Amino acid sequence: MSKKFWILLGILLFLSPVFAYLADLVNYSEPLENVAEHLGAEEHQDYEGILPDYSVPGLDMFSGTLISGVIGALITLAVAYGIAKVVASRE
Repeated sequence: MSKKFWILLGILLFLSPVFAYLADLVNYSEPLENVAEHLGAEEHQDYEGILPDYSVPGLDMFSGTLISGVIGALITLAVAYGIAKVVASRE
C-alpha cells in the first residue's frame, strides 16, 4: 500500500474521535435508536453488540468512545479492503 494511503488512514483515525466529540456537542442521536425507543423495541433486544453504546466496560466515556471509534473504523476499513481485493481479483 502506498504512503499516501497510510497518511490518509492516520488522519482519519485521528479525526474519528473529534467527530464523535462534535456530535455530542450538538446533541446528535442515532436515528435508529430514536425509532427503537419510540416503538419500545429497546426492551426486547436480544443482542447489545460488541461495544454497546460506543463504550468499553471499565473505561470512562471519552476513552471508551475513542477506542470503540477506532475499532469501528478499523473494522470498516478491513471489510472495505477485503471487498476491494475480491473485486480486483475478479477483473
